[in-house]
Amino acid sequence: MYIPAQFAETRIDVMHQLMREHSLGTLVMLGEDGLQANHIPFEIVEDGSPFGTLQAHVARSNPLWRQDAGIESLVVFQGAQAYISPSLYATKKEHGKVVPTYNYMAVHAHGRLRAVEDPEWVRGLLDRLSARHEAGREAPWAVGDAPAEFIDALLKQIVGIEIEITRLEGKWKVSQNQPQRNRISVEAGLREQGDEASVAMAEAVGLRGG
Repeated sequence: MYIPAQFAETRIDVMHQLMREHSLGTLVMLGEDGLQANHIPFEIVEDGSPFGTLQAHVARSNPLWRQDAGIESLVVFQGAQAYISPSLYATKKEHGKVVPTYNYMAVHAHGRLRAVEDPEWVRGLLDRLSARHEAGREAPWAVGDAPAEFIDALLKQIVGIEIEITRLEGKWKVSQNQPQRNRISVEAGLREQGDEASVAMAEAVGLRGG
């Protein structure tokens, strides 16, 4: 990923937080027919390794888990994003030398995938995934709410995957390259737009605006 210095995010905890909040990653691998991309919800596990480990599950019928374990994989996590109109820049009125751009936050996680066929491992992952995504609901659903024989049958149809991250890259393109008066006006303009994506980006611009 091309990362100009002002957009680089190197703090592992910050990148992990984005991966948790936007956990549907795009797993890219080189298969027999060329590059293959799969969209998979991941868990990031802080297990003492330098960058953490990604865990997920896929359908047994999905050939990705049968790939050569030596092939490097890439998982892309996309955070907040927003179109930035030139009209949001304070300097537009001063000299008009502004153009549109796109702000975004993204994390790229590199590593080698291994398959995990242990049913207990997969069941534990399902329990954790469900607990995290159901948290906050008035009546959270748990895997144990479904009949045991039904879950046992489903477990035979899925396979766990695990990627120990060997390289982690973060890019936070949130108007850091703009003068302060533009960062202030961009944040205010995004908040005024009011939609969820714009507000999320406004908060990011504000955090990096100092």
